[in-house]
Amino acid sequence: MPALYDSLLSVSGIGPKKAALLEKMGLRTLRDALEYYPRSYDDRTRVIPIAELREGERACIRAVVGTTPALHRIRKGMELTKCTVFDDSGTIGITFFNNRYYAALLREGEEYLFCGIVQGQGRMRQLVSPVYEKKAPGENGGIVPVYSLAAGVTQRDLIKATDAALAAVAGEYPEFLPGYLLAEYQLPALQYTIAAIHRPQTMEEVADARRRMVFEELFLLCCGLQRIKAVWREEAGIVFQNTDLSAFWDALPFPPTGAQRRAVEEIAADCRKGCAMNRLVQGDVGSGKTVVAAALCVLAAQNGWQAALMAPTEILAAQHEQSLAPLFAALGFSCVLLTGSMGAAEKREKHAEIASGKAQIVIGTHALIQKDVEFRNLGAVVADEQHRFGVGQRATLRQKGGQPHTLVMSATPIPRTLALILYGDLDVSVLDELPPGRQPVETYAVGEKMRPRIYRFMEKQILDGGQVYVVCPLVEEGELPLKSAEQHVLALRRALPHRRVALLHGRMKQADKDAVMAAFSAGEADILVATTVIEVGVNVPNANLMVVEDGDRFGLSQLHQLRGRVGRGKRQSYCILFGKDKGEKARERLKILCGTNDGFEIARADLAQRGPGDFFGQRQHGLPALYVADLAADLALMQSAREEAERLLADDPGMEHYPELRARVERMFRSTEVFN
Repeated sequence: MPALYDSLLSVSGIGPKKAALLEKMGLRTLRDALEYYPRSYDDRTRVIPIAELREGERACIRAVVGTTPALHRIRKGMELTKCTVFDDSGTIGITFFNNRYYAALLREGEEYLFCGIVQGQGRMRQLVSPVYEKKAPGENGGIVPVYSLAAGVTQRDLIKATDAALAAVAGEYPEFLPGYLLAEYQLPALQYTIAAIHRPQTMEEVADARRRMVFEELFLLCCGLQRIKAVWREEAGIVFQNTDLSAFWDALPFPPTGAQRRAVEEIAADCRKGCAMNRLVQGDVGSGKTVVAAALCVLAAQNGWQAALMAPTEILAAQHEQSLAPLFAALGFSCVLLTGSMGAAEKREKHAEIASGKAQIVIGTHALIQKDVEFRNLGAVVADEQHRFGVGQRATLRQKGGQPHTLVMSATPIPRTLALILYGDLDVSVLDELPPGRQPVETYAVGEKMRPRIYRFMEKQILDGGQVYVVCPLVEEGELPLKSAEQHVLALRRALPHRRVALLHGRMKQADKDAVMAAFSAGEADILVATTVIEVGVNVPNANLMVVEDGDRFGLSQLHQLRGRVGRGKRQSYCILFGKDKGEKARERLKILCGTNDGFEIARADLAQRGPGDFFGQRQHGLPALYVADLAADLALMQSAREEAERLLADDPGMEHYPELRARVERMFRSTEVFN
């Protein structure tokens, strides 16, 4: 009888090579496989006529192979195998990427059940890399789980692993939710839920099991975050006696907004209390979060403590240092920059300044939480862009000081109810006011036919003295028919040969990235083709046009972040989103961006549009292993989970009466020290 902690090597058909590939995906034991949930399901009980297929949807068709699969070599490492299939209602193309042997098993004239994603329209319509199976006439399939894969791992491998894991569950997977919660919210038992998630008989079973999983994960999350908050509040913190920031406000080159003043007052009040502050400041793009961060750094410095401001990228860290160092210097405080790409000698020099206390304010990246960085007296920590930093990383940085005050900044605006759940270990401040004079960015969704006109528009903006960002979803050409930054740079240089086109992506060396960004900031490039590496915080006031290729492939909140890279100067700014011609769903999504510049409204729409298919296999940045993505649809359940967690911990702070529940929470929060 298999046991849950058995290695996947114990599964028939999984050898050392395959086990190594699965381990790269985080799957080492049968329990890991059991907790690797399907990202979606093929409902093979529901077969759709080809004529009724809709672009962008995953669908199953019963069709006859009309042409023998033909191999096309596109370039080295890229093969397409194509054929045509038909049913009584119409014809559609089938395309397999780098999978000639699987495609070669299809026989012309024979009927199969195909399941895949529909792409293109009219004669260009195709099913991309579908799975297929032979079925007798009139016989359809069942509900088949679809797992996220990695190179060298197939759906069959994961079916084998989860089959073995399900066989091992009996008696080894005890219920951990309190019985009164199962009864009150009519949630199914754990063993039923696990079976229904991996091997459902109907989509109704999936819905029931999923509801339990949503509640379960949010309840565990809320229990853990509430426990962290309670522990941190029990610890004595640093008291900042001097919270007068008159000199700071006077030194700013512009008047602060009411929202900025309110947030800073909340921070100052926290810092006087005698327990460590843990606060989230969230606001829309351009709401002035950096000023709030600077205020906390000044509060620390004027009370004789050091402050650390941690940015998610070196580009943004350098930008913060350039903009804030003169302000700090004017107030008499020293500021240094520390990043991972600095040379050894320069790092040693910076480390010495930090350790001696000569550096009062330190701006950097993840380099700040490395073991060899010692602060003399760290009193305040700012983590910029919360969604790039986890609870564990915040805890690590806190450990470098006694109990420094912690401020977390997020430019992903979300409804307050949701913020209180997702950031349950933090108090929340909201910047709901934009600085005066910021013009809304005019946004347009366009199709491929508009490309020549958009190139002319780009040319016009450059002629008028502006600069252009072009964002692509991929770094290099891949399996999906999407624009890649490396290929698109070449296309733009051909289309606009007299313009200076630069390239920036995450795989470049840090020194090269810095050089490209510095050149673009200095006006030495007219167009910057980039991946989403420029999503966060990059500030080039002269850039006034953002063009996003394959805009339908990005989340709405991510598109809003990208749009926020323009509109920072005095010029009217524009955002062009390609993808309007990618089907009705894409058109409707992009229409939301065109209709509003309000990040909170966009975030709500973004959450509402993420269907249950996105629910599993997702991870929310900054949170421990949370697989929830359908956040809007589950707000009521989230609220209930939070209230129930607060109620349980109020009666039993250490979860002593619920050892199985405590073990689950500890497992979810294994990167923190709170439960040890």
